[in-house]
Parts: sequence; C-alpha cells; structure tokens
Amino acid sequence: MSRLPALGPRGEGWVVIQLLLLGLVVVLGPLAPAYRGPWFVELALVGGLLALAGLVLATKGLVDLRDALTPLPHPRDGAQLVSHGAYRVVRHPIYGGIILGSAGYALVLGSPAALLATVGLLVFFRLKSAREEVWLRQRYPGYDEYASRVRRLIPFVY
Repeated sequence: MSRLPALGPRGEGWVVIQLLLLGLVVVLGPLAPAYRGPWFVELALVGGLLALAGLVLATKGLVDLRDALTPLPHPRDGAQLVSHGAYRVVRHPIYGGIILGSAGYALVLGSPAALLATVGLLVFFRLKSAREEVWLRQRYPGYDEYASRVRRLIPFVY
C-alpha cells in the first residue's frame, strides 16, 4: 500500500499534474528574467547536451516499452515487465529524460525560474514513480529485485 494517492483508477490525475508542471517549465523559460552573467555560454552548452541526453533517454524509453506503453502510471493489462534497453540503466527513463531535457532547456535559456520549476518536476517525478512502483510491485513478482539493482530516474546518478 502507498500513502501517495492514486489520483484516479489508473493514475490519471498524476498525468494532469505532470502536464501542468511541464507547461510551467516551458512557459517560464522565455518569460522569466534570464541569466546572462559569467559562464552563460558554458552553461548553455551544458544545457544543450543535457537536453539532447534527455531527448535520447526519453525516446529510447518510449521505444523500449513497445506494447507496455501507456500515458498512465498504472501498468497496462497483459503487459510484461520491461528491463532491457534504457530500462537496464534506469527504471523510469521517460521521466528521467523529461527532467534532463527540462534542465537543459532552462540552462540554454539562462532561466533560473525554469530551472527552479525543473526541480519541482524532479520532486514530482520522484513521488509519481513511487506511486507507480506500488502498482508495478503488485503486477510483477520480480520488480523488487529489478528495483534493487537499477537506479530510479537519472542514469548512473539517482
């Protein structure tokens, strides 16, 4: 059992909140005051690399899921646990890719506000993934072993 709410039979509310937070990152990027001080160019280059890494990670996660893909955090009926490809290095590569991409976007634009919103997105995905993993543990007997050896959101980091 989880203390985190399901927010709908299949977690629909989690998806709504996710879209709102992601929209906040996107909107704050160009609208909030931008940083243009020392190291701006270097930070923007790092941001571009993070955005590219995020795009690759999220795309690979989407492709690897194949028939198990669903926009909702509740696992699809009849789907198998995916632990290959991107799922070999991180349990939630789509979420991790969105976080990396958002951080990269904020750095490229020099937007402290979008970077702060990205931190909020990270906290949100930590909570959403915890709720999702309750369902995954119920569905897949081997999930505990898988989770014990694979990072949650950011490959090689967290």
